[in-house]
Amino acid sequence: MYNTLESCLLDLEKHGQLLRIKEEVDPYLEMAEIHRQVYDAGGPAILFENVKGSPFRAASNVYGTIERTNFIFRKSLERVKRVVELKVDPTRFFQKPGRYLSAPFTALSALPRKVRFNVPVKYGETTIDQLPQVVSWPMDGGAFVTLPQVLSLPPGSRKMMQSNIGMYRIQLSGNDYIQNKEIGLHYQLHRGIGVHHTEYNNSDEPFRVSIFIGGPPSHAFSAIMPLPEGLSEMTFAGMLANRRFRYAWDGNQVLSADADFVITGTIRKGEKKPEGPFGDHLGYYSLEHPFPVMDVEKVYHKKDAIWHFTAVGRPPQEDSSFGYLIHQIVEELTPQEFPGITGVNAVDAAGVHPLLLAVGSERYMPFREERPEEIITQANHLLGKGQTSLAKYVVIAAGNGHPDLDCQDVPAFFKHVLERIDLSRDLHFQTKTTIDTLDYSGSGWNAGSKLVIACCGKPLRKLSDQLPENLQLPEGYSNPVFWQAGVLILQASAFAEAGNKLEQALETYNWEGIPLIVLADDSSFASENVNNFVWVTFTRSNPSHDIYGVGSGFENKHWGCTGPMIIDARIKPHHAPPLVPDPLVEKQVKERFF
Repeated sequence: MYNTLESCLLDLEKHGQLLRIKEEVDPYLEMAEIHRQVYDAGGPAILFENVKGSPFRAASNVYGTIERTNFIFRKSLERVKRVVELKVDPTRFFQKPGRYLSAPFTALSALPRKVRFNVPVKYGETTIDQLPQVVSWPMDGGAFVTLPQVLSLPPGSRKMMQSNIGMYRIQLSGNDYIQNKEIGLHYQLHRGIGVHHTEYNNSDEPFRVSIFIGGPPSHAFSAIMPLPEGLSEMTFAGMLANRRFRYAWDGNQVLSADADFVITGTIRKGEKKPEGPFGDHLGYYSLEHPFPVMDVEKVYHKKDAIWHFTAVGRPPQEDSSFGYLIHQIVEELTPQEFPGITGVNAVDAAGVHPLLLAVGSERYMPFREERPEEIITQANHLLGKGQTSLAKYVVIAAGNGHPDLDCQDVPAFFKHVLERIDLSRDLHFQTKTTIDTLDYSGSGWNAGSKLVIACCGKPLRKLSDQLPENLQLPEGYSNPVFWQAGVLILQASAFAEAGNKLEQALETYNWEGIPLIVLADDSSFASENVNNFVWVTFTRSNPSHDIYGVGSGFENKHWGCTGPMIIDARIKPHHAPPLVPDPLVEKQVKERFF
């Protein structure tokens, strides 16, 4: 495996998977645009050898394809899967001893290793403004670190197994940050570092934090991996690299000995500064909000250091490979973590958190008429635990009698659900709750609603891709297009506060085979492919505000409809703007490099 980022890049080069760019490239928009165009073409990792305004090289698109990601971790991924499985359920060892015989040795060999004398990252010191100032999108508030590994410890602790290493974006410049003196950290208090922040607020100790960039490729991935309780990111990184995570102390600050860069500093406990905007992974800008600020103490770098970055944007992007890796590692653990659930798909093309598909099971009342019962409990379990708690739409189907039902096959899964859903019964809303901080479709920052869509049993309808006979759409609605049978997308004029005009106008038609209608700003774009459909539909709608229905009404306090459900997925005035590349930079990159 790889001891450094550069050793990984050189190995990729041997296998024809590295593009060296020797010409000077501007980190303001140009580097990210090159990255996006190479990624979209399924191209190689990129090494920028001449970054304007910086003495350091930079690398991106290292994990840009699933095949390359598998190649990078080809020697350790299977062993790591076994250790994680055993950590969650030790009894697996006795069930399949042959599979897990090497797992304890893999875990032991990955324990963090303290070093004193051979600390490559202490080769030199620099300043924040000398780092590659990568700005990815025209409205970004400044330069950001997009693949950081942020380490924090509880107050009074020097035990690495108690550390948290998370990937929280870091703003290096812009807004009112004092250059070279302070930087911004974007994290929420419920995250690992946020727990430490709360503990430091209740102590007299300074809140010291270290930010690692680069190092062995496993280190960046370890920072985003949702790990079982008691398994540290350092241990996981060591297992995935097949080499112990080497760390050193610099006074009271922790250094990753093999990182390419380490930024050390102290987070101010009682002060925040504006952070953002930033082009984020939902495909929109996350806007400017107050977040913690860090006083910078030192910026270390190794000899010939390489700045590791990615360009974040509408999925799929390079960081989609992280989601793929996570799925590979935890796939067998899903039934253990969520009893009764056999498959989960946080849909990457929809921005991960807006749409979660799941296959569950019904066992409660086999002697009664089939209806969703246990799968609703299972959906609530998903919404009550870890990363899946951020889901906005949960679509769950009972797998009983359907062994081939696969939530990874999005079109087929929607077909299965829409054939069986009873829209008067199977929609379960949670209102006035929290949603992902990056999702601006809700009623306020970090505020919105959720919807569980649950179905089971035999088909209730045959889906149709034919419009109702003599359909006359009201003014402002046009260009009806089917995404697939049963899902009709209407192009609607610019959003205004919705009323019952459309619902009433559609009541007189036969919608038997069309249970879902989506309103979009551009129905041709939204129906063009599965990625466009899920991105438009589920990132631009807030269930409690944007779902209507033909023949809708309440039974006690349960809302449902007898005709199609309507999801208003138009861009609303309160939404964050979508990410649009600078057309001049886009054109120049194509002319210079492609």
